[in-house]
Amino acid sequence: MKKIIFLVIFLFVLGVCYFVYQHPFTSNSVVVEEECDELFCRYYDDARTIMADMSLEEKIGQLFFVRYDVSSVNDEVSTYYPGGYVLFAKDFSDHTKEDMILELDNLQEHSMIPLALAVDEEGGIVTRVSRYPAFRYTPFSSPQDIFADGGYEALEQTEKEKAELLLSLGLNVNLAPVADVSVNPDDFIYSRSFGKDAKETATYIGNMVSYANDVGISSCLKHFPGYGNNADTHTGSAIDSRSYDSFLESDFLPFEEGIRKKVPMILVSHNIMQSVDDVYPSSLSRKVISILRNDLDFSGIVITDDLAMGAIDEYRENSCVTCLAVNAGNDVMIVTDFVEAYQELMTAVQNKEVPIKRINRAVERILAWKIAYHIIDKDKDNISNSYNFE
Repeated sequence: MKKIIFLVIFLFVLGVCYFVYQHPFTSNSVVVEEECDELFCRYYDDARTIMADMSLEEKIGQLFFVRYDVSSVNDEVSTYYPGGYVLFAKDFSDHTKEDMILELDNLQEHSMIPLALAVDEEGGIVTRVSRYPAFRYTPFSSPQDIFADGGYEALEQTEKEKAELLLSLGLNVNLAPVADVSVNPDDFIYSRSFGKDAKETATYIGNMVSYANDVGISSCLKHFPGYGNNADTHTGSAIDSRSYDSFLESDFLPFEEGIRKKVPMILVSHNIMQSVDDVYPSSLSRKVISILRNDLDFSGIVITDDLAMGAIDEYRENSCVTCLAVNAGNDVMIVTDFVEAYQELMTAVQNKEVPIKRINRAVERILAWKIAYHIIDKDKDNISNSYNFE
């Protein structure tokens, strides 16, 4: 009998040790339950608790990531309740780590709901923070160069250092990595890509998502459905005339692998995917975003590229671009003219041009994501001065 009891105890302890080994409990790591049908569903109840006390104005604000301007942010968070900000290189110029931390902490204190604070710290030609010696002794190299020098071991070390640096400053989102497939140095996107074929790019993306999740920063794949050899959408339209099969066989593969590794965010480009929708750019296309949601089974945050970019200009002339973006299925929109975009969307919701159901679904997902990535601490007695969890 004693041997049986001892055996039961031994097996129980062995099971606990195996579980802890497989699921380490760190302060920042992100836990997603496998039983959930959606990425953040374990956090939806907490999100709905917050939403129960939110006004329409507060909900609509959450759908915006705003281009950061230190002169206006405090007024914006007090009046329009944005979901977050995107900071650029100019916002770190002439700063030290200490005063940047103080600036962002002060901004969070002004916000009713904790803010997502994002940068594009890709490495190589796109660095917002590490270009300044005050933050790192040298800018982060491009993923291509890091991999060439030291393989995935070097990429892991660098990406985790990058995530820890951003988090230490109060930033919680890195709008990276680039999941576009490009092997031609003449392509606009090549220098920002992994520079390898779809299969190798998919392996790279899966690893990059895992590195970010290990540290606890929110990564964001871009630019769905895949940039290919298209022109720069910052300055004008880019029409992608490739067949749909070419996306299935190549461009989608890195996004599929990132989704499998539980990437929380995917940014949609302004390229016109002619094989699916020859009228609207991907960021404004319900058909394209439906592929991401239904065919690739992505249940995380869908976010537009900046709606101030040149590729959107012609749609802005006759339409409410933010309304098109929300109705297409985006959860978050990156904007420069925040107040104007906010007011446009508010009017559209009041006029029933954008269903309130669509707003609520996006806000539920945004808040659940913020809880999952510790942007909102649901265990605090008081959430941003007004939202309490029972």
